[in-house]
Amino acid sequence: MDQSSEENSDISESEIADYGDKSYEKLKSGNPKVKISNDTYRCPFCLGKRKRDYHYKELLQHASGVSKGSSTRSVKQKANHLALAKFMERDIAPEGSLSQHVAVSEPPSGRDNDVFVWPWTGIVVNLPTEYKEGRYVGESGSKLREQFTRRGFNPVRVRPLWNYRGHSGTAVVEFNKDWPGFNNAMSFEKAYEADHHGKRDWYGRKHKGSSIFAWVAREDDYKSGGILGEELQKIGDLKTISDIVAEEDRKKKKLVSNLTNVIEIKNKHLKEMECKFTETSLSLSRLMDEKDDLHQAYNEKIQKMHQDAQNHIQRIFLDHQKLKGNLESQMQELERRGKELEKREAQNETERRKLQEDREKNAMRNSSLQKATLEQKKADENVLKLADDHQRQKEELHKRIIQLEKQLDAKQALELEIERLQGTLEVMKHMGGDDDAEVQKKMDSMKQELEDKIGDLDDLESLNQALIVKERNSNDELQDARKELVNGLRDLSVSGRAQIGVKRMGDLDNKPFLDACKQKYSAEEAEEKAVGLCSTWDEHLRNPAWHPFKIIMVDGKEQEIIDEEDEKLKSLKNDLGDEVCRAVMTALKEMNEYNPSGRYIVPEVWNFKEGRKATLKEGVAYILKRWKTHKRKR
Repeated sequence: MDQSSEENSDISESEIADYGDKSYEKLKSGNPKVKISNDTYRCPFCLGKRKRDYHYKELLQHASGVSKGSSTRSVKQKANHLALAKFMERDIAPEGSLSQHVAVSEPPSGRDNDVFVWPWTGIVVNLPTEYKEGRYVGESGSKLREQFTRRGFNPVRVRPLWNYRGHSGTAVVEFNKDWPGFNNAMSFEKAYEADHHGKRDWYGRKHKGSSIFAWVAREDDYKSGGILGEELQKIGDLKTISDIVAEEDRKKKKLVSNLTNVIEIKNKHLKEMECKFTETSLSLSRLMDEKDDLHQAYNEKIQKMHQDAQNHIQRIFLDHQKLKGNLESQMQELERRGKELEKREAQNETERRKLQEDREKNAMRNSSLQKATLEQKKADENVLKLADDHQRQKEELHKRIIQLEKQLDAKQALELEIERLQGTLEVMKHMGGDDDAEVQKKMDSMKQELEDKIGDLDDLESLNQALIVKERNSNDELQDARKELVNGLRDLSVSGRAQIGVKRMGDLDNKPFLDACKQKYSAEEAEEKAVGLCSTWDEHLRNPAWHPFKIIMVDGKEQEIIDEEDEKLKSLKNDLGDEVCRAVMTALKEMNEYNPSGRYIVPEVWNFKEGRKATLKEGVAYILKRWKTHKRKR
């Protein structure tokens, strides 16, 4: 029986453990096959649905997810995937996985009380050196590492030791911290001991020769002082094998404890999910039963209403047949009596009726045209009047500004005159006393003149305030008129590109984004990518924190321009080109000019032909022109 037929013949929940054990034994025998290569695995129970290669962790998650969840899967599929998860954890876990870390290899025996420098470190002495240019030089650490690697010692790094005279002829060899690294270090020491170039030979010989000596660093080397002892104290600590084994056991126990806690939490969460699933299933079953009962009652009621409707229609049909018979007999009698009258009056009556209808239609059309003409005249007069009023208000505003400037100059001159008089008065007070009648007379005269000037200044200030209020009211009226013009141009339907219209200042043009995406992506992806990029850069434009501007001096005045060296703009230019960057900079300039604090789009009356802000007069004239064109079409 093939796999598909096995899945179709499902099993019960009580048989899931037995069936899972059978699937596990099949997996252990190698049929079906799970491991494709060193890094590639495949689910043997999902091949019929989709072929997909997994890494070890991905396939383990897939098997666990199907066996514990996935309510749409059959019980047999869950049993198969439970066996697959068990097989992967126990039999084909790769090196470096969690199961491999728990079973740490045993340390070598017989050296428990030896005190080593840890991480495992070797010592090499009597390295050949040469005196050049006032200091000793020797081979680099990389060359020594290659030599030791070729001999099978596999060091991590070799570092020669240097002092003020240059190369000291001594080097330290660093090995991996694990037990394979310890084995490499001991092989390193034994190889040199076998050649009589170990530690004991180094300290026992008087004549060392030119050969190098090497051994594994221990406690006496660590405490020896000098350049070697200082270096060993920097890079390592003193530990026995027993200390390292105890630390490994402590870490293993801690790892097992943490894993046990995680498993308990997961099992608790799983039980909670199972309880919720059971409650949901029961509730769903009750709801389905209630739905079936309601559906049955609804069908019975609908069937009864349908039967009643059929009976009612049958009765109506019978009554209709009776009435139809009576009407047919009456119609035959009427037709017989009216044939002669119809022959005589049909033609005259038809022509008279048609003529009357034509007259009524013409009268209605004339009335509608007259009303439309009157409304058109009123609208034309209102638009012209509005244009004239706005032009007159603009001229009056200009005159008021000139008048205010003159009054400001007069005010400043008057203030200077008052200050001059006050200064003169103070000087005269200090020049003469109360007995000098002439000086006192001049002071009284100047006091009177000063009071007159101050009165004139107050009057001028009052007039100035009144003119400012009037100027503000006029400016508010102009702004209201401009807003109404924007609303009118929005509602005005225009075919094609209009010369005068409403432009959304700060709105990002999406056409350059679409053109750039079409060059990089397919036609189907280009539009979606362009929409996403436009949305992202629109959010950047709305963010007040992003302010890519700098201040420069132009003709002695400060001017704010866009900083093209901004990181975001440079990245955008490199990714999508100059046109997209130019569109973003244009929107940024408009937003900084019209609404730098709020960073939202502002509508503005715009002259698209000349690329500038349209005047109020141009907008009103354009609306009037469109209205007249529409009038001629009507």
